[in-house]
Amino acid sequence: MTNPADTPPTGGDGEPTRLKLLAVTACPTGIAHTYMAAEKLAQAAESRGIEMKVETQGSIGAENVLTDNDVSTADGIIVAADKDVDLTRFVGKRVLTVGVAEGIRHPERLIERVRSAPVHAAGSDRPPAEGGKERSVGYKALMNGVSYMIPFVVVGGLLIAISLSLGGHTDPSGGLVIPKDSFWMDVNNIGVIGFTLMVPILSGYIAYAIGDRPALVPGMIGGWIANTGSLYDSKAGAGFIGAIVTGFLAGYLVLWIKKVKVPKFVQPIMPIIVIPILATTALGLFFIYVIGKPISWVFEHLTSWLSGMTGTSAILLGAILGLMIAFDMGGPVNKTAFLFGTGLIATGNQTVMGMCAAAIPVMPLGQGLATLIRRRLYTEQERETGLAALFMGCFGISEGAIPFAAARPAQVIPANMLGGAVAGAIAGVAGVEDAVPHGGPIVAVLGAVSGVPMFFVAVVIGSVTTALTTVALVDIGERRRRGGEAPGADTAVAPQAVVVSPPGAGTEPVEATESGEGGEGVLSGYLTEETVKVRLDARDKEGAIREMAELLARAGEVTDVEELVATALRREAQGTTGLGEEIAIPHAKTDAVTAPVVGFARSAEGVEWGSLDGTKARLVFMIAVPEAAAGDEHLRILALLSRKLVDPGFRERLTAAPDARAVLGVLSEIR
Repeated sequence: MTNPADTPPTGGDGEPTRLKLLAVTACPTGIAHTYMAAEKLAQAAESRGIEMKVETQGSIGAENVLTDNDVSTADGIIVAADKDVDLTRFVGKRVLTVGVAEGIRHPERLIERVRSAPVHAAGSDRPPAEGGKERSVGYKALMNGVSYMIPFVVVGGLLIAISLSLGGHTDPSGGLVIPKDSFWMDVNNIGVIGFTLMVPILSGYIAYAIGDRPALVPGMIGGWIANTGSLYDSKAGAGFIGAIVTGFLAGYLVLWIKKVKVPKFVQPIMPIIVIPILATTALGLFFIYVIGKPISWVFEHLTSWLSGMTGTSAILLGAILGLMIAFDMGGPVNKTAFLFGTGLIATGNQTVMGMCAAAIPVMPLGQGLATLIRRRLYTEQERETGLAALFMGCFGISEGAIPFAAARPAQVIPANMLGGAVAGAIAGVAGVEDAVPHGGPIVAVLGAVSGVPMFFVAVVIGSVTTALTTVALVDIGERRRRGGEAPGADTAVAPQAVVVSPPGAGTEPVEATESGEGGEGVLSGYLTEETVKVRLDARDKEGAIREMAELLARAGEVTDVEELVATALRREAQGTTGLGEEIAIPHAKTDAVTAPVVGFARSAEGVEWGSLDGTKARLVFMIAVPEAAAGDEHLRILALLSRKLVDPGFRERLTAAPDARAVLGVLSEIR
């Protein structure tokens, strides 16, 4: 029996009509694989006489967007993406979801499979990707929450720090006090709002990544409940750890509710009324009555336990308080230690608060320092957050380290605890005292700390311990991950532009036009005969990147070759730039170059680059742009380059070009 889905559609005269397919391609943070998958799918469709339109969702936004008319007349949709794509517009159509790598490797197979793909139904779960190696759903959900939380941490923390430094003063009864009804109190209040929102935002967008829009409300409200200890009789909320728990609970609870079959007339209101209300109520009550009680119990018993340790060795007590301060940064364990120290100030015992004050800044200072020590282990966004964390650490705002702890809890939390324990122990043995319930270097600068030199020694040693431990653990984790799975899709940094010199031109750069001749065009970078090498000598990736960096230096725009190499290698650690089809495009955004510069080299034997299709890289482009040169144009140029390199004829001409001048002639075809 023939499946109707496999029967070619026919027109009014009974003649078969041309099959029409749609596709969406997308990478998590970059664009090269997005456009390569789009080109491969389009080429495969054209070779089979199939009409296809491909929407690309890259770093520069959605292009060639599918319209309602496109969808209504389509026979099937291929979604080749490694990030979430809204499928609600494809209800009633056959939808095949795969990883972006499948769009590059097996476009013909996808075109065959989409004709028998399941029909996407309203309110159905987002189909799991069927191809490509991806991070787990849980990891991607966590990263989604962290990425949305970071701006709230940075804005809230910096505003609080600024208001404390410019408008605050020490007060034995109130810590660092900002006069009420003052301008700086208003600034502080705005910062507090940012900090208050960051935990619900983390929870909400973890839930959203798992359960889509219906999960956003229960995730955010659940995060708020988790962070508000008074709702479940606790003096401290569960903090960011509680938010992670509520985010995942909300997301998977929504997925479970979606699977419940309901009458047709109820289906339209399920995602906007029924699911959010049920999930929010269930999650909120579950946290208050089930999870909240243990948190309150932990808080009370930790306080009692610490009260019995006041006669214990100062080193041991300081280490324990440091461990607790660093564990959850605002959660019940942290608050227990902090309130224990605060309560003893009134009794005249200021040494316990001194131990806490030394440990409080260690987490943000240590994590910020780690991003400076080993920049290649961190994304650009993480490095920027690290600078903000350093600033927050100076003002005793431990929450500056939360984005790092939320993203890599297994590595960051132990490193934080070790550094906090070291700082607390040193402060304890040195007899450091703090007269106000606050921590960080600011309390010493404002005169609230006795034993200032040893206080700073404790902070510095603790922060360095955290930084070095974090770097070691993250490095080990990344090595294990890269050894166990193929590196992810391309990431954010791309070239500013390419400028080519046509045959017969000298080494002066000439912008390529639509016709490939000199003149004004969309390509606005630098690639000259000086930065072309017809034979790459290196045999491994690191050696090839170093050789390419030295090649770029010929243009006179590279001020620090070693930094350029290091930046390019950090980029490789985030995910391979090997695009398949024997192509690699390493790239770097760094102030080691003074202007955008592009180089090209060929390798006869090929260099192992971890490419998606397993091929060795024989055509290698390297692109470097200054930090200040970020923008959309360099992303568009990489897209053009990726699209052109998909053409087998273009690659053959590039491989066969006998010298640098001939290579430039072939490259002038890019437009």
